[in-house]
Amino acid sequence: MINIREYLQDNILITDGAMGTYYAQLTGNYDELPEYANVNNPKIIKQIHKEYMAAGAKLIKTNTFSANPLALDVSKAKLKELIIAGIDIAHEVTANKNIFVAASIGPIPEMADHIHIDQEKIMADYQFIVDVFLEQGIKIFIFETFSDVVNLGEISKYIKAKDPNLFILTQFATTPEGFTRKGISNEHIVAEVKKTKNIDAYGFNCGVGPTHLYNSLQKINMGEDIVAVAPNAGYPEIIHERTVYIQNPDYFAEKMKEIGELGVKILGGCCGTTPIHIEKMAELIHTGSDRYVPKEQIVTKEKVIFGVNQLDGFAEKVKQDQFVIAVELDPPFHADVELMLDNARVCKESGVDVITIADSPMGRARVDSIMIAAKIKREVGIEVIPHVCCRDKNLNALKSSLLAGYAENIRNILAVTGDPVAMADKNDIKSVFNLNSFKLIELIATMNQEVFAGQPIHIGGALNLNGLHPEVEVTRMGKKVDRGAKFFLTQPIFDENVIHLLPQLKQDGKAKILGGIMPLVSYRNAHFLNNEVAGIRIPEHILNQFDKNMAKEEAELLGIEIAVDLANKMKDHVHGFYFITPFNRVEMIRKIIKKLNL
Repeated sequence: MINIREYLQDNILITDGAMGTYYAQLTGNYDELPEYANVNNPKIIKQIHKEYMAAGAKLIKTNTFSANPLALDVSKAKLKELIIAGIDIAHEVTANKNIFVAASIGPIPEMADHIHIDQEKIMADYQFIVDVFLEQGIKIFIFETFSDVVNLGEISKYIKAKDPNLFILTQFATTPEGFTRKGISNEHIVAEVKKTKNIDAYGFNCGVGPTHLYNSLQKINMGEDIVAVAPNAGYPEIIHERTVYIQNPDYFAEKMKEIGELGVKILGGCCGTTPIHIEKMAELIHTGSDRYVPKEQIVTKEKVIFGVNQLDGFAEKVKQDQFVIAVELDPPFHADVELMLDNARVCKESGVDVITIADSPMGRARVDSIMIAAKIKREVGIEVIPHVCCRDKNLNALKSSLLAGYAENIRNILAVTGDPVAMADKNDIKSVFNLNSFKLIELIATMNQEVFAGQPIHIGGALNLNGLHPEVEVTRMGKKVDRGAKFFLTQPIFDENVIHLLPQLKQDGKAKILGGIMPLVSYRNAHFLNNEVAGIRIPEHILNQFDKNMAKEEAELLGIEIAVDLANKMKDHVHGFYFITPFNRVEMIRKIIKKLNL
């Protein structure tokens, strides 16, 4: 087979997609790293490699991403056995085929049981791993999902000292805002890589879906660089304690084609992608076709929400069957909250009853929801519902947050399970989940009896009717009611079939329901939400109303019209509306409320 550098001169190199998430999907084993299967179940690893090759991948990575002493917690001898087994499998399935085989090496955790590991030991482990690959004749090394270049310069120098013709690719996990998980901008990380002369190619994988990576790449001067991109399928959700990704191969392929047109030479997939994603991408890139037909979502999203009671405020209106309006505002990533305060004032002037405030959605730190909620209530004079998620706090911390919020006269709290931490961040950011949504409801109900008896917290929950089996979500809603939930906020509703489910829920009278409404702002926004955000399903007849070439003002007006139409259709079947503000465009919410004459 020709050298990879020669291949890249005239071709876009298609690589494989995810190993870990696809392995879990096929086996149902979500608790064990797939590297163990190199020895324990080599048949399934061979199958996965073969499926990616059949899909059009010209490069497959060895099943060794987490093959290091800390991640696998094994001896050096066992580690070597697992790596060699992974290499042997890759060589076996690619024998006599024009397929590149690359070593997959992930970051070695810098902490174990909250103890920092000596950097010299980490580098010694990297060198041990590299030596095993070299002994087995590997010529291509891919360092995936890194957050800085601290160890990459030294290990790449070590590799090139063994053989300067070896090919080294380093890829970094990125956030939607264009930073690694250690807060380094993508532009800076690329500049640092370019200073490291032993690295042949760089790029990004994991952390985000293709749209955010496309946006980040537009800010980078790639020139003639060899750049590699392997995004996630989109944003994951937790279903029954499992991380599940949205199924969007056609959309993924179109976005990857756009990324390829920026000059990216190596294209593949990370978490959530499957051989179907790679097949669709390979077909589109090789044929040049730009045909794209949106697919209906097949995955549901659970978002658990709680609200709190105030005797003469939002919760009292809910109790008395008055129609209520809630508006969600996201806190910023920085400390300047003036825009959020101004938006809250607009909401108050528009007759909004309560502001809901997210708690670090998508697992990325923002201004603390309870702190900013207290500030909004004091300075704006409107009721607030800070979200409190289970992801980041143990039982003690959750109790402390609830007590602090109560001391600040916050009487509405929206407790959420919390979006999962991105796979790329899991070496540095640990999910807690000491409680789940049901247990958090029970905790608040217990505190109502023991601590807040004089003015108890009014508990709410989430309701997602957008999935294939909404009856399952209704059953879950009933269980939350049994534990103390009194009202529910739904995920954004776009489908009239979902609206038709609401009358029966209202008639059952188990709890008050606020219908979720999220105004769309553009063609890209609509397709992004439909294809990359789990739990949102937008029918084609709505997607087709948006055009790529629409002016901003025209698209916003269309988004407002659609939101008003949906709101009118569900108004008689819900106890209120729950508006999700897109991109801080609170004026859109104000115009919708005015048109609805609420």
